[in-house]
Amino acid sequence: MIRDLHLPHGAIRLPEFLPDATRGVIRSVDSADVEACGVQALVMNTFHLMQNPGSTTIQSLGGLHAMSGWSHPIITDSGGFQIYSLIRQNPKFGTINRKGAAFRADDSGRKYNLTPEKSIQLQLGYGSDIAICLDDCTHVDSPFEEQEISVQRTVEWARRSKEEFTRHFEQKRSPSQQRPLLFAVIQGGGHPGLRKQCAEALLEIGFDGYGYGGWPLDSQGNLLTEMLRLTRE
Repeated sequence: MIRDLHLPHGAIRLPEFLPDATRGVIRSVDSADVEACGVQALVMNTFHLMQNPGSTTIQSLGGLHAMSGWSHPIITDSGGFQIYSLIRQNPKFGTINRKGAAFRADDSGRKYNLTPEKSIQLQLGYGSDIAICLDDCTHVDSPFEEQEISVQRTVEWARRSKEEFTRHFEQKRSPSQQRPLLFAVIQGGGHPGLRKQCAEALLEIGFDGYGYGGWPLDSQGNLLTEMLRLTRE
């Protein structure tokens, strides 16, 4: 079992709870206070950062670490959960297809396109320590047909994400110790067969790590321990 993740901005001792700093900060707490609490790493969100303050602003400030005043590891979520929380919950907020997702996420009517390639480009531009492949997130109780399409998209998007990630570093020729890790996300809802299918396909592509995608709770709020165990195996 892996006990430590060694990343460009330090190591994370596992297991570890990672606070959510969606737009680069934990609300009402500054980075010095977070560090004093012994927090090892933060999670930030690619989609929300793309909206505000925007990738150009983040890069002009020197990346997420400089912008947030946080010198330790940062994990950036891909924006896949927003496919569920925005588009799947209310189609007026956008559309999903095999290319990616198109969001209409604010009152201005502005559109934000997020593809597997763009998600990786943004995360690398932000200076992430662990980048996450874009996935098609669903609710655990969504119909089987919807989950099946989600798995197909998630695997294809993961493949495209890895290709973009590899292309970036082949061109940049960065030392391996400066490279972030790339994690894929296992979807499949509440269907063991689909979870297994997704996990096996992602393992065949090969990533540095894997996450459990979607809700780990059933409709009554119970933790899906058996599904988590199956996915882990």
